[in-house]
Order: sequence, then C-alpha cells, then structure tokens
Amino acid sequence: MTDIGTTSGGVPSFDLTCEPWIPVLRRQDGRQDELSLREVFAQASDLARIVGDVPTQEFALLRLLLAVAHDALDGPRDADQWAEWWEDEDCFAAVPSYLDTYRDRFDLLHPVAPFFQVAGLRTSRDEVFSLNRIVADVPNGEPFFTSRMPSVERLDFAEAARWVVHTHAYDTSGIKTGVVGDSRAKNGKVYPLGVGWAGNLGGVFAEGDTLRETLLLNMVAGDTAALKTDPDDRPAWRREPCGPGPGRGRRPTGVRDLYTWQTRRLRLHIDQGAVHGVVLGYGDPLPARNMHQREPMTRWRRSKTQEKKLGEPQVYLPKEHDPQRAVWRGLSSLLAEQPTAVEQRTEAAAELPAGVLEWIAKLVTEEGYLPRGTRFRARIVGAVYGTQQSVIDEIVDDRLSMSVILLNRRDRRYAQQAISAVADADEAVNILGDLAVDLARATGAATEGPRSRAREQGYDALDAPYRSWLQDLGAATDPEEHRTRWRADTCRIIRRIGEQLIAAAGDAAWQGRTITTNKGDLWLNSAYAERSFQYRLSNALGRQPDSPKDNPAVPDAPDDEPANPRPDSPVAAERALA
Repeated sequence: MTDIGTTSGGVPSFDLTCEPWIPVLRRQDGRQDELSLREVFAQASDLARIVGDVPTQEFALLRLLLAVAHDALDGPRDADQWAEWWEDEDCFAAVPSYLDTYRDRFDLLHPVAPFFQVAGLRTSRDEVFSLNRIVADVPNGEPFFTSRMPSVERLDFAEAARWVVHTHAYDTSGIKTGVVGDSRAKNGKVYPLGVGWAGNLGGVFAEGDTLRETLLLNMVAGDTAALKTDPDDRPAWRREPCGPGPGRGRRPTGVRDLYTWQTRRLRLHIDQGAVHGVVLGYGDPLPARNMHQREPMTRWRRSKTQEKKLGEPQVYLPKEHDPQRAVWRGLSSLLAEQPTAVEQRTEAAAELPAGVLEWIAKLVTEEGYLPRGTRFRARIVGAVYGTQQSVIDEIVDDRLSMSVILLNRRDRRYAQQAISAVADADEAVNILGDLAVDLARATGAATEGPRSRAREQGYDALDAPYRSWLQDLGAATDPEEHRTRWRADTCRIIRRIGEQLIAAAGDAAWQGRTITTNKGDLWLNSAYAERSFQYRLSNALGRQPDSPKDNPAVPDAPDDEPANPRPDSPVAAERALA
C-alpha cells in the first residue's frame, strides 16, 4: 500500500499533481509505469498512451487530462493556435504552474475539498460501503472472473484516485443510499437517476503515435462552429466544492466543465496507507438528449421516437456501440460529414459524426495543417449496461488505424472506397450466410444457427485483412485500384470458408431433398447450393463468368440434374420477393 503523505500541518495528503497514479505505456520499450499529473504532461512525447485498469478508465482519465490542458493553455482558440502547439514539443509548458495554482483541489485526501469528493459526506446511519461500488472490474455475481475474490477490501491511493474519476464518468444507475443533505432522498434512498455521463456515450477519440499527439488531436478549438463553448467554461476544480445534494440544475458550459462533470457525490474512507470503504450517492444528473453541440467525443443519432414523446422538432441521442460489431463495420458513421445548415433546415440528419473527427477533418481539409499521409487511430470505448443499468455487462474497446486523407472533405474518393469496401464485406458475408442456410435446408435442419455462425466466421476472417487494407489505403495513388485488390481478397477468403462449409455438410446435404419455394418445388442439395454461392460471390465482387463452367471452382451439375447457368439461392430469392 502507498505510504500516506501529510501536509506541513500533519494532515493526511495524497497530491495527484506530484504523486504517481496515472498508468502509462512508454513508447520506446513498451514498459508500463505510473506518473503524476505533472510528469504525464512533461513526458507526453515519450509516452504511447494511458493504459488504465479497464478501457473505460482510460477514456475517463484522458478526458481529465484534456480538461487540464484546455484550461492551463486556455485554448486552443482557433486552428492557427492549435497548429503552433502541434509544432511545439514544449506546448504543455504552462501546465506545471497551473497545477501549482490549483494544487489543493487535486489532493485526494484534502480535509475541505478532496479531489472529486464531498468532505464529510455521510448517511444517516454513518454507513461505510464496500469498494465494489466504485471498482468496475469486479463482475457482479461472477467472482471467479476477478483476482479480487470475493470483494475489494482495500485500494492504495493511486488506484482509488483512478476509480474516483471513473465513477463520475461510468457509475451505474439503480437505487442508491441517500446521504444527509440530499433533498432527493426518500426513506433513506434515492431512486435511479441514470449512469455517469460518459456511460451514455459511444466514446470516440483519436489516438496519435504519442500521448502528446493524442491530447492535441482531441483538443477541439473554441471557435469550432459545431461545438458551443461559453466564456466562463471551467473545470470542477475551479468551481466551488459540491455539497451533498444536487447543484442548481445548470448545463455544462463547455468541454472543460463537461469532462469533469460531477455526476456523483462520494467520499473515500481511509486508514493508514489505504482506502477501505466509500460513501456513494447521486450528484448532478445530465440528460443525454441534444448535447451534440457540447459533447465532441461520441456520434449522435436522431430519435424520432423521442421527438414524438417530447414534442420537440429534433432530438439527438448519443449513439452507443454494439459490442458484437467491430469498429470497421461501422466506418460509414465514423467518416460521415457534418450536415450543412441548409441540409439541416431541409431535413435533420439521421446521424451526426463525432466532433473530434470533424475537428481533424477541418485540420486536413480547410487548414492543411495535417499532411494527407498522417496516420491516426480512431478509438472507440464504451460501457454496456444490463438490468436497468444497475450493472456493467461489457466494455467495448476497439481501434482502427487510418490516414487522415479519409477525413478530407474535398477529396472523398478515399473515404468512399473505404466505405464501399465494408459494403463488399457485408455482401460477401450475407452470401456466405445464405450458403449455410441452403446447406441446412438441404438436410432439413434448422437454419438460424448455421446462418449466424457462418456470418460470424466470415466477419472474423475479414477483420484483420480489412484493417491492414485500410491502413495502406492512404498511401495508394489510385484508391479504386486499391479497392479492387480488397474485392479479390474478400472473394478468396469467403470462398475458402464456403468450401469448408460444403465439405462439412456431408452426405445428407449431397443427397439433398425437395423443398417448396416461391418459384415452385426445387431439388436442393449441396451441389446446387455451391453453384449458387460461387456465382453470387463472383457476381457481387466483380468477377462475372457467363456460366459456372467458366469458374473451375464450380462443379458441373450431376447427370440427373439440369444445369443452371444462373443458379439462385432459394433463401436469397425468397428474401428478394418478400
């Protein structure tokens, strides 16, 4: 456990500005380390990234660092100032004196204003609760999947500080114990008020080669039209310490405020050298709707259901991540353009892109501050909640390396080919799924299981090849030719999986059976299913033989079955007619 520090007056202290507590990955040797706030900014060019105990903690800590950077540097006010910082390795030089100014507010154990806590927070019975309430890597009801079995007994101050930041960002909803002074408490309880703010988001941010680049890429300028920032925007440590109850119902003034929003009221309980318990209650809930002009680190979706319910003309909600869907499969929404004012007046867009990616698009397109060959990683992070948002079921974490040319609004060729390549993959996987259904129907077996397994196998097989192909797209002189190579690779990969499915179908599928389709009775066996699969795959990916005999991978029809130069998959035909 950490040795407890003291102030000059002998009061316990753990100063986050100089004590190591932020886990990082060093760029040169890949070594993990823990650094203080001061050290993180001083060494940002030598660090690959923050690592965190869980990915959502990394996202929460990054937003904390961004709030510090925005406030310490008071900007960037515009793209020109941002460009100066991008070229200046010592751009964070103002941070140390800033941290000195607000040092007391970064003391985890401060007696009056402990960092992100409420001094003296208590319940009417003076209860102190298990640290399980703030540590998100203890699976609820699954103690065998954690090294902290069966509960979290103690945390050192460094780890406790990280979970405090994470709690404000991602704490679960549900009924919480009421604290003294909270007017919302009824019979000692406060009923659900929603998850921490970041828990509403499908988190999106840009990763550079170093932590310094990552911080700068996500520092959106104050004059950005799509992002509103009030003149008095400031983080939590430059505001009056919170009391036990809710604030005055105000809305965030900008990213500095939003990144440090106090969604919870909590207080750590300590003894010599460790944290052993916590008091946790609700803080300032923040409705998720129509925050797209304040929150740049998520995509947004229009909700017509909420528009009807609330009687509002436009309602946008954060677009959460699908844990079953790799980031590249949703590339079109990552690369989507911000609609113009004219387009918005004509018809509100169904989706809005993440502000941080729109910011990078501006740096590439309008300002030319990022060369077209510059690479970055689009990173997505999010929590998936279950059972009325009272538990975290899954954490989504994925990244996709690409060139900034894909965000160039004046040259959409690269982005279009990248999006079309995803469509190629989707169509090929659908054809593979239809093959699995046809083979199952040829034996009289159930179809949904084989379809989903085949689709999953197809996407898994295409995952690494697509990521590699996309990473090289920016350097291609001809993006259409680059996509042609992708189509050939996709055809080869999916064809190989299809051949494996056919071989595994066995004699029963080869013998086949008569099925009734919308076009009448059909003798369906593996030979017919294979011809349909091979023809449709070749046709979809740009290779269109006049008949299956032109493709050596497609066998001749048996003597007792008429040849069909354009075989239709029964399931595909039925879907087309539906």
